[in-house]
Amino acid sequence: MIIWINGAFGSGKTTAAFELQRRIPDSVVYDPEHVGYFIRKQLPRSIHKGDFQDYPMWRDMNYAMLKHLSEAYSGTVIVPMTITNRDYFAEIVERLRADGADICHVTLLASRETLAKRLKGRGERANSWPIQQIDRCLASLGAEIFAEHVDTDGLTADEVVERIAAVSGVTLLPDARSRFRKALDRKLITIRHIRF
Repeated sequence: MIIWINGAFGSGKTTAAFELQRRIPDSVVYDPEHVGYFIRKQLPRSIHKGDFQDYPMWRDMNYAMLKHLSEAYSGTVIVPMTITNRDYFAEIVERLRADGADICHVTLLASRETLAKRLKGRGERANSWPIQQIDRCLASLGAEIFAEHVDTDGLTADEVVERIAAVSGVTLLPDARSRFRKALDRKLITIRHIRF
């Protein structure tokens, strides 16, 4: 099974993905951003696009990787990735479904204020690219094509993970970590995934 966690920047995708991986046996996190960074690094700056999702090869490569994983790997693949363009969503997620992949798509939603607060809490400046994308993401992700929606305002990370698991139909292992250990693990995830 593939669990695609969509949502605006700051909605909690990465935290949820790694918390799910911790609690779903034989699960892996697949990050489509790495393909984007690879493409950007290989191309001359003069032909860079503002958003690597605009490269058709980004969509093709991620589709091919996820198709391969869905066919070759028996465990759960967790994909934390913002995708707001309906055509790009169709090229990857809908195409995988049409090919028979078992894929559950969940969009994490939150208010503009919550998203901005979370992003600033992880060190984003007021004019950073992720903060500039909030309105665009919110305008797109509320659409029915991006359902199932989970409103994360007022939810703990544990509650978000439990909602995603319920929607996906997966059983979570118990989490015996202390409150301190959970907070530390989540902070480390945030630090490891800050993009410079």
